[in-house]
Amino acid sequence: MKHSATSSEVHARASWPLSEPTLTYFPDVRFALSGRDLEAAAQRVDRSRHCDSRGGVAVAQQGDYGHVPVLPERCVELLAPALTRQSPDGDGAILIDATLGAGGHSERFLAEFSGLRVIGLDRDATALEIAGRRLDRFADRLRTVHTRYDGIGVALAEAGLAATGSVDAVLFDLGVSSMQLDRTDRGFSYAQDAPLDMRMDPDAELTAADIVNTYDVAALTDILRRFGEERFASRIAARIVRRREQAPFTSTAELTALLYEAIPAPARRTGGHPAKRTFQALRVAVNGELDSLRAALPAALDALAVAGRVAVLSYQSLEDRIVKQLFAAATTSRTPVGLPVELPGDEPRFTTLTRGAERAQSDEIERNPRAGSVRRRAVQRVRSGPVTASRGD
Repeated sequence: MKHSATSSEVHARASWPLSEPTLTYFPDVRFALSGRDLEAAAQRVDRSRHCDSRGGVAVAQQGDYGHVPVLPERCVELLAPALTRQSPDGDGAILIDATLGAGGHSERFLAEFSGLRVIGLDRDATALEIAGRRLDRFADRLRTVHTRYDGIGVALAEAGLAATGSVDAVLFDLGVSSMQLDRTDRGFSYAQDAPLDMRMDPDAELTAADIVNTYDVAALTDILRRFGEERFASRIAARIVRRREQAPFTSTAELTALLYEAIPAPARRTGGHPAKRTFQALRVAVNGELDSLRAALPAALDALAVAGRVAVLSYQSLEDRIVKQLFAAATTSRTPVGLPVELPGDEPRFTTLTRGAERAQSDEIERNPRAGSVRRRAVQRVRSGPVTASRGD
């Protein structure tokens, strides 16, 4: 039986500063509000007209820009030691915000450290425009670059910096932002009908419609299985190919309807919306997200000076697995197993700053529901030298 939202659920969803498309991407954050939450919600409109002050610098309300940054205080806590090595105000330090988005994280860092310089990367030109307006008062310390995050090397070269040992910290906030989800015309969400697009960079060529309407059963199955971990991948792929013989798919609603029919009823009642995994898989494939991440992380690690740090926020297991494996390689000795001493030059170049993948606390999730699925990892460079594979790779 199709689920119908109760009145309390509808009220809870409306009370969060997140739209329905965002909530469909993060389905586990739908919970009822307490009395204290409802009182706070009633005061939200008045508060949103003001700015709070941190360190004497006004910081705009994050929701005003369609995106609430995840765990900004913890990000500052993790990266601050690297940014303040030369001066408490970050003078002389450089932070790469590899996923600038609406600029929420960068704003927090620029407001906290008055001498810090930030290089912000984003593949979405609209996001760069929004971030530019938001961070206009920091324009003399901000440089934005229209590129995917695996373009770190190019961004450094354009800024006159070396590809190795030239920056103090790098921050990745992976996945699709709530700002993009809220743009119905981008087609990221299955909550509202929209063109079957899913491009983070609107100027890119490949769309979700291209994949759904032209890839054969084997290729579609592979995408759904690898990027969405969809156990009904072959069944869905076969249905898609049969359906498109009648007419090509053009909208998210058409695809969502097919997915609802293709997935068996018992499976539809557990594990979230039946379209969730397929939409994730298509989005990852359209934007080359995993390949980009595999290229970006080594470049970010190489860019760090000794004592520099990199922090990554990921929101699904495929991203986190890549981060975990690359960080493990960077923090592992290359001395062969069994030798009684560390061979010179084979020592780990990095050390871990987090114990496994940190998860958000309940109070953090209460402040920002998007934090409910985050996995946070961070490492610090302890020795110079290129990033190399760990033993056995």
